[in-house]
Amino acid sequence: MVRYRYLFSQLVRRELRKKYKGSAFGVLWYLVNPIVLMGAYWFMFGVVYKRQQIPDYPIFLMVGIVVWTFFQQSLLSAAPSLLDQSGLVRKARFPREAIPGATVTVQLVIFSAVVVLFLPVALAIRGTLSPALLLLPVLIVLLYGFVLGCSMIAAILHAYFRDVEPILTAALLPWFFVSPIFFELKTLGPVQAHPWLGTVLNWLNPIAPFINAFRSVVYGGTAPEWGQLLYALAAATIALLIGSSVFRRMQGELAVVL
Repeated sequence: MVRYRYLFSQLVRRELRKKYKGSAFGVLWYLVNPIVLMGAYWFMFGVVYKRQQIPDYPIFLMVGIVVWTFFQQSLLSAAPSLLDQSGLVRKARFPREAIPGATVTVQLVIFSAVVVLFLPVALAIRGTLSPALLLLPVLIVLLYGFVLGCSMIAAILHAYFRDVEPILTAALLPWFFVSPIFFELKTLGPVQAHPWLGTVLNWLNPIAPFINAFRSVVYGGTAPEWGQLLYALAAATIALLIGSSVFRRMQGELAVVL
């Protein structure tokens, strides 16, 4: 990737220009969607079906939604990315990983911009300005690594099996609702009655520790638990290793299948 950094940067710029072409407000539109979702879910889960007493619930929600949106949009954008760039794949020799990598990097730029806009509001409302914020860049890097590894798998599999993207779309919906976006696991009645359920929902859901770690820093003003940090590090490392291995093993016939 270092050798082909110029190509990679051009792919990222191309994707960014394509997303913002004809848009008057650019990245601000990507803040609208999480805000609208936050409002809708706050009304449903914080007012209509109120079950938990969580202070500043919109901020609590927004942290989870922002992390989830980066994860979801990266996977859904990366899955068809090789097909979208099939002409480039057939005509030029370069690391094919650069294509889903550029797609995820575009989502990282959007995610970072939303965090920059949202963070001062959250810190002002919650009063959570603390040294724990120094861990935020580390968490972003680990989240990026995890998402990049997953996206490489989604991209290369979808190039061979065109059902991957619709399967992802279907799978992400229930995954969204079992992730700790709307709730704190420790306060749920079923989890208190059956502690094993908390382990299943938290540790067998690879995006959950990332959401909880970001929430600890931004919403709680405290450092994440060591278990969450180690989990995030392991998830990012394993995802990148598996993603790069699967991608390299399957990329040989890309020019034929695309």
